[in-house]
Amino acid sequence: MDVILELTDTYVWDYMYAFFLPARPAPYDFPEKVLANATAVQPWQYKPATAYYSLQPSEAAWQSAWARDNIYRQGFSLFLILWLFGLLNYFVFAGLSYLFVFDKKTFDHPKFLKNQVWLEIKQANAAMPGMALMTAPIMLAEVRGFGMLYDKFEEAPAPWYNWFQYPLFLLFTDFAIYWIHRGLHHPWVYKHLHKPHHKWIMPTPFASHAFHPIDGFAQSLPYHIFPFIFPLQKLSYVGLFVFINFWTIMIHDGEYIANNPIINGAACHSVHHLAFNYNYGQYFTLWDRIGGSYREPEEEMFKKDVKMNKNYWEKEVKVMEAILQEVEGEDDREYGPVETKKNR
Repeated sequence: MDVILELTDTYVWDYMYAFFLPARPAPYDFPEKVLANATAVQPWQYKPATAYYSLQPSEAAWQSAWARDNIYRQGFSLFLILWLFGLLNYFVFAGLSYLFVFDKKTFDHPKFLKNQVWLEIKQANAAMPGMALMTAPIMLAEVRGFGMLYDKFEEAPAPWYNWFQYPLFLLFTDFAIYWIHRGLHHPWVYKHLHKPHHKWIMPTPFASHAFHPIDGFAQSLPYHIFPFIFPLQKLSYVGLFVFINFWTIMIHDGEYIANNPIINGAACHSVHHLAFNYNYGQYFTLWDRIGGSYREPEEEMFKKDVKMNKNYWEKEVKVMEAILQEVEGEDDREYGPVETKKNR
């Protein structure tokens, strides 16, 4: 994550910290950094985070009392990156998915909540600062060099590892998330932490990050502990982090492309929201099959004219309500059309 930190330092944080935490007047002239008695001063010195590109710092990089390598500055900057840029990613890509992929006929589903889109956005916005606060210390440890991140592809344990790291990351995180997610469905844990995400029976892309903050952090934890256990190339880590956020949005978009027995896609995850105690996996169906929690999506889900039919919805509702009684008991959701429905 130091590559993202350098990028944001260059274009945002250097100026912010120089303004709010300015350095005391230096006893030398920028950029020579030499004292009147010719003794060299050794402040923070720029070193590119990666060998694959460099960003020349502006004068602002030396004008704050907190240099770029200050641990408090790094921690706070990572918190802001996770929170603010997380929100930007959420609104841009969930918004695009909502506009161009999500089928608005879902508004008519009997289990679509009143003002659901607004409620999803509200929940996500409330959760993200907490998730960022819990995640920032882990990323700070990565930036400070405590993980197994490497820069040049030549530094990999073996040439083949540069390719193997991707399936290894997916397999490891899918395994860990399966058990974390399944644990979140334990009756005591569910009602305190995971129930807010299951408020959405028929989720939209905006439900992708609408968690209780501890729930969201717990399910993201495998992504962040991976580079402390296995080597991972820096730029690949950034790419995988972006992919994870895209995937989370995609499995909530309601677009069921193919009934793949291996991939735990949007159809499988929709089954999870409707039937609760099935399909805990993140990418694959493997651990659900091994753990006895796999529920195959029905063929009708892949036929748009059928899955948006009221008769099929009634069938879904019967299944959902029977399982909901076991999982939650009384249903405290408020169903109804969104306020903007009449304008569609």
